[in-house]
Amino acid sequence: MFAYFFLNLHANIVMKILSFILIPIAFLIYTQNIRNGSNKITNTTDTSEIIELNNNAFKSRLINPNITITNAKKALQLSFKLNYINGIAESYRVIGVGNSYKNSIDISIENYLNALSYFKKSKNLEGEAKVYNNIGNLYRDLDLKKSLESFNKSLKIAEKLKNKNLLAGLYLNIGTANQQSKNYTKALSDYQKSLSMFITLNNKLGIIQSNQNMGVLYLNLGDYQKAEKHLSDALKNAKEEKLNNSIAAVNLTLSSIHIAQSRFSKAEKTINEGLLYAKLLKDTKLEYNFTIVSYELENKRKNYFQALNYLQKAYKQDSAKYANNISEKISLLETQHIQLEKQKENELTIAKQKNTQILFWASSAIAAMAFLVIFLLIKNVRKSANTNKVLTRLNLEISKQKDDLDRANQNLEEIIDDRTKDLKVKNKKLSEYSSHLSHQIRSPVATLKGLMFLEKDNLIEKDEFVEQLGYCINDLDDKIININENLNNPGKSGLIDND
Repeated sequence: MFAYFFLNLHANIVMKILSFILIPIAFLIYTQNIRNGSNKITNTTDTSEIIELNNNAFKSRLINPNITITNAKKALQLSFKLNYINGIAESYRVIGVGNSYKNSIDISIENYLNALSYFKKSKNLEGEAKVYNNIGNLYRDLDLKKSLESFNKSLKIAEKLKNKNLLAGLYLNIGTANQQSKNYTKALSDYQKSLSMFITLNNKLGIIQSNQNMGVLYLNLGDYQKAEKHLSDALKNAKEEKLNNSIAAVNLTLSSIHIAQSRFSKAEKTINEGLLYAKLLKDTKLEYNFTIVSYELENKRKNYFQALNYLQKAYKQDSAKYANNISEKISLLETQHIQLEKQKENELTIAKQKNTQILFWASSAIAAMAFLVIFLLIKNVRKSANTNKVLTRLNLEISKQKDDLDRANQNLEEIIDDRTKDLKVKNKKLSEYSSHLSHQIRSPVATLKGLMFLEKDNLIEKDEFVEQLGYCINDLDDKIININENLNNPGKSGLIDND
């Protein structure tokens, strides 16, 4: 009974501790999962699908930017569903790339900055470097200084990671920035580095873009032969790979070379082919550039009326382009401001998540301590139960000994009662013997005393004295024998009276 009560008492204590410690911890862990979602991706098939969608979307940028944006948005939705941070970041980046090919600068920069924020969150340096490279390309036509700053940030990370593909692409882009700032020597050096690395990597797209950019550079330097060679190689490979954007861009540069060399038929053919791809891509920037080249062709042919038409068309497009560029620059500034605010919010969110992680680990530590306490309590309960079993066994032994002692006491009481009765009987007999002795022995003694007085006064004869003295002695001896027999034989009922 004592053991049952003891175990119940400890069980209640353990349950109370579990209630006060584990329930709040479980609540904290639950809310942590609700707020942040699970960072563990258990379905590798889904993540592979995201990666494949983004890769295919990125490859489509030179063929059809709309396909790039559509596929990247699908990847973005799936990434958010799985809370796949790197997938979210890459999807934003590819959406930005698609919009940059459509000349939607404000949408593009917004997506790039979102991508950068998520790559930083996941500490993905390669992703950060790619985004800085993309931002550099976006700024190239707006602000060369900012463009080179972004390229250099990317270059620093790429060199740290020793990422050859990314380094080759960066040298290509940095070369273009240097060419636009008319630093042709540096641009040529960057292009040569890029082309050499792309050939080593067997990167066909990189080789095409390097040849295309070197063709533009040699055109600016007036070396038409080298320019045409690089551009012809680029055009051939671009057609093999079905890269519509590259085909249009190469045709644009080749038409300028043909015009410069007065090869008007070739120039016209090249312009028509390039314009077809530009319209297919719905690239207004390329269409404008082909209008300018068409003006140059007709002007060189001295077909001034047609040249004037192209010039008017270019002027209209240029005015719209200028307005759009101003609008885009304003939108870009506004977007940057908004993104800075978002970035601050993201940083705060990251800080909160770090605090939540700290809270989670603290809760885990408390939970571990709670389990340790419970383990010690259970161990203590088991130890107490064992102790209680020993105590119960000892109690049973003591109870048994007490019963034995009670039985012994009862037997002792019975013995004492018997002894008491026996003593009472003996005391009664002694009292009787004393009274009898006093009565029986006193008579012979009195006779002896009388005989002594008689003999002393010479009132009795000596013979008679002796005879009477013998009677008294025999009588006294008989009485003593009788007393001894009665004392030593409890079966006798009483003393014999010889009077």
